Amino acid sequence: MSTAMSNGQVIVIDDEEIVRESMIQTLELEGYQAVAFENPKDALALCSGTWQGVIICDVRMDIMDGLQVLEQVLNIDGEIPVIMFSGHSDIAIAIQAIRMGAYDFLEKTDDPQHHLNTVQRAWKKRELVLENRCLRKVIEGQHEIDKRLVGQTPSILRLREMVLQLAQVDVDLIIHGATGTGKEVVARCLHDFSPRAKKPFVALNCGALTESVIESELFGHEAGAFTGAHKRRTGKIEYASGGTLFLDEIESMPASLQVRLLRVLQERVLQRLGGNADIEVDIRVLAATKVDLRDAGDFREDLYYRLNVASLEIPSLDQRKEDIPVLFTHFVDRAAQRFGRDTRPVPALLLQQLSMQSWPGNVRELQNAAERWALGLTIEQSGPVTETGDGTLDELVDSYERELIFAALKANNGHAEQTAAALGIPRKKLYLRMKKYGLERQTFLEG
Repeated sequence: MSTAMSNGQVIVIDDEEIVRESMIQTLELEGYQAVAFENPKDALALCSGTWQGVIICDVRMDIMDGLQVLEQVLNIDGEIPVIMFSGHSDIAIAIQAIRMGAYDFLEKTDDPQHHLNTVQRAWKKRELVLENRCLRKVIEGQHEIDKRLVGQTPSILRLREMVLQLAQVDVDLIIHGATGTGKEVVARCLHDFSPRAKKPFVALNCGALTESVIESELFGHEAGAFTGAHKRRTGKIEYASGGTLFLDEIESMPASLQVRLLRVLQERVLQRLGGNADIEVDIRVLAATKVDLRDAGDFREDLYYRLNVASLEIPSLDQRKEDIPVLFTHFVDRAAQRFGRDTRPVPALLLQQLSMQSWPGNVRELQNAAERWALGLTIEQSGPVTETGDGTLDELVDSYERELIFAALKANNGHAEQTAAALGIPRKKLYLRMKKYGLERQTFLEG
């Protein structure tokens, strides 16, 4: 017998005890996890969209008609295999059950091996359905994250992959990146693609608050804890219970609060300011910083290691300049929608100029520039062109040509004929240049 059933169940619903016991014994001898119910309502309570199992249900029962049970199961999840079971050769009911969505119809007098073969085929179907749903969810998640962490350079592809993986691992972690690289965007992705997604995502900037305010914000306070505390307040940590707490600029957290946060991380309990009761919390803590916390003299080493179960490094925009055309057009499209403006194509020369420029403010600065351009305002130069003068003339010309082709492919969604026309070159020449510069059409196709 296949071990595929090790995580699944077979539910037997029948109002005759001898039938239930016989079926359970047969199924368990074949290695199935089987459970029997006289009352169908008890069985229905186990069913859900993620339930791994198969149902065998008697057609004729006093408590609830078998076809009613079938209907209710399929309302919960239309792809749960329900095998209808009858002691009578009732062709009319069999046809009705199959039309309603039953997986199969068996007679109790059939060969037991035929029963088992049918159960095994039903389980394989259920297993495949759940695997496909899981795969679809991952694909949808990947498609969604493409819209949030935009880019195609190896560094951003690795970051997206790591975020999707770490979203499923319920550990605290540190997100490291310069100002404007998108640390909160990464944190929200870690939350939204995790099992905690339906619970709160609570963000707090530790560098924006004074020590007294941040203590009350994080831990909450009891009525009368200090002057002006007229009523009890739930802090950010307690409010985030079940979900995710994002602490930006954690290097700015006062030393006294680092000790209290360490206790929360170690014991998953807190005390409100002015209170004595331990309050249990179920949180995932994501800390973000633009410095190396090990070099921050006033940051506790034990807190660093408690937070740094895992870590993510966000590349600066200057480290992934090839993403600038894609990012800029993405932000222009988004800004045009928000401001109710018509979307207009971004000139390839502008994208080339932006790609040659330095961006100390990173993605945030580029987004501001895109919003200005979408509104018809002048884009201010944020810094010197960093690549001019680096390399030979041939290398600079190649770099310029590659960026122009990249931008044109992006603007035309990878359509070769339109891209060649926009660049004023034959399609064959475009293909040769794409091969030379390692550009693939599939990268630019609309998903």
